[in-house]
Amino acid sequence: MNAETHACFDVVALGEPLYEFSELPGQPGHWLQGFGGDTMNCAIAAARQGARTAYITRVGDDPFGAQLCALWERENVSLAGVELDARAHTGVYFVTHGPQGHVFSYLRAGSAASRMRPDTLPIDLIRRTRFFHTSGITQAISVSACDTAFAAMQAAREAGAQVVYDANLRPRLWPLARARAVITASLAYADVFMLSVDEAALLCTLDQPRDILAWCAERGAKRVALKLGKDGVMGSDGQRQLQLAGHAVQSVDATGAGDCFAGALMARMAGGDDFWQALRYANAAAALTTTGYGAVAPLPHPEHVRKLLDTTAQSGAHS
Repeated sequence: MNAETHACFDVVALGEPLYEFSELPGQPGHWLQGFGGDTMNCAIAAARQGARTAYITRVGDDPFGAQLCALWERENVSLAGVELDARAHTGVYFVTHGPQGHVFSYLRAGSAASRMRPDTLPIDLIRRTRFFHTSGITQAISVSACDTAFAAMQAAREAGAQVVYDANLRPRLWPLARARAVITASLAYADVFMLSVDEAALLCTLDQPRDILAWCAERGAKRVALKLGKDGVMGSDGQRQLQLAGHAVQSVDATGAGDCFAGALMARMAGGDDFWQALRYANAAAALTTTGYGAVAPLPHPEHVRKLLDTTAQSGAHS
């Protein structure tokens, strides 16, 4: 079956959502409620760009899980792949402010999402999407979640969907040797592989963008988006390499920028853009995400992304 012709969804993502408590700057003990989680942010970002989106996860049968489900309904993210788990809690994290910036603390051990298993995957949902997304964080939260991510990527490829995989390498979550082995094995499934230069330094001990892109291609990634932070992104499709400059924006918080990048990229490819057009759009969308606080609230809508692209084009024409 070809997912392009039988798809009900443009994007299906799999991973762990988190309930967020963010301490207000200068107000110890005062917390702002929010939401986070890399693949969840990606799913919402894709939906805000107009993509038909669904999320596969497990949440606790608790108030936090209920609020996450309400969020997805508001954001037009289908709950068709969401399971309630009465025996486990929804993952939670706290954001505080230290001398070096944000400090993240997690209560995710034994979370509902960490109890995902391959035999409970909604395979039919995966077979009916054009793009499937997961990440290294999903694979890091438990052995069963890692197995589930591999099973989902395999099912997506067999159905003709494109797999978009984000390394999101977090050394605090798992031993580096295991992270390297799992992420490298995942490259063989990746129609698009995304990573940052900092992650590449840990993953393959390389620091030159062209060397990193070549390393990824040698291990099976068909296309690669190497995120360069404020300097933009460098892409490769196996034949061509191109760097897109970053956008001059008033950046205040980079939380969720990479997740927005992934969601916007898939949404635009689902909308008919080629890889390079989608890459340019995603680069602008990710920049806009850094102009607000939190993971979800700043995720932009298409009119704002188009305005930034137009402004940048006009600025370049007059420079």
